[in-house]
Amino acid sequence: MVVGGGPAGLSAASWLGRYRRTVLVVDSGEYRNRWTEHAHGYLGLDPVAPSDLRRRAHQQVLAYPTVRIRPGRVDDLEGAINRFDVVVDGAPIQARRVVLATGISDAFPEVEGFFDHYGASVFHCSSCDGYEARHKEAVVLGWGSHVAGFACELLEWASSVTVVTEGRTFEGDAADRARLEASGIAMVEDDAVALRGSRGDLRGVRLASGVEIGAQMLFFSIAHHPHTELASALGCTLTDEGYVAVDAEGHTSVAGVFAAGDLTPGTQLVVMAAASGATAGIHCALSLRSA
Repeated sequence: MVVGGGPAGLSAASWLGRYRRTVLVVDSGEYRNRWTEHAHGYLGLDPVAPSDLRRRAHQQVLAYPTVRIRPGRVDDLEGAINRFDVVVDGAPIQARRVVLATGISDAFPEVEGFFDHYGASVFHCSSCDGYEARHKEAVVLGWGSHVAGFACELLEWASSVTVVTEGRTFEGDAADRARLEASGIAMVEDDAVALRGSRGDLRGVRLASGVEIGAQMLFFSIAHHPHTELASALGCTLTDEGYVAVDAEGHTSVAGVFAAGDLTPGTQLVVMAAASGATAGIHCALSLRSA
């Protein structure tokens, strides 16, 4: 069983299908990038709408006769290698192996008009969408110490970057503040309350003080929440950052359980999720040779 129908889960299912393993993909449909108009950096499909990528992937994965995709949610998962008892929308299913590709959720800022722009001019990943910010004014929403590095990275592309801390005190130290200042990045410890402009044509960010900051792109970096509930229920080891620990072959600490994608440590890109899914799928398939 593969839990999750994003790039990691579908890639794992594809390779399991190629090894002629019987596979059920359970897909909740709650994709991290479901608001995003275009995903980038996927070789041969750059850019590509995530919905189009999933449609293509479904067609290709389902061409393998041993693979099925089922919309639904895993309510419960327990057991051990060769006998995992899974409950999907109230229905019991047994699996010999499990690949977890349940992904991650982002914490969103409370800003008027946020979802009108999210996925078109507002993004959470500088690596994924920084290129689209080239020669533009960008605003970063966030207050954690990591925001200094996040904002500085955007200067690879953006003409200017301003950090808005959502009315909170910046958690970085003096070195972080000095780094921002040396890079010409202004920090405003005020609350962003509204976005101005129409979808695809962001014009600015209005602050609680009434000041408006010009911006054609907005990035946010507040918090990420890996979906580790099932992994934790099975006893999988988590990293200090809260991700599922895996080895180079996608094995978790629990025999018969693999994990891939944003649920695991590493760079969070669509192409990387697909690659880790392929790794987990192949080694999951190989583990069944002697089962």
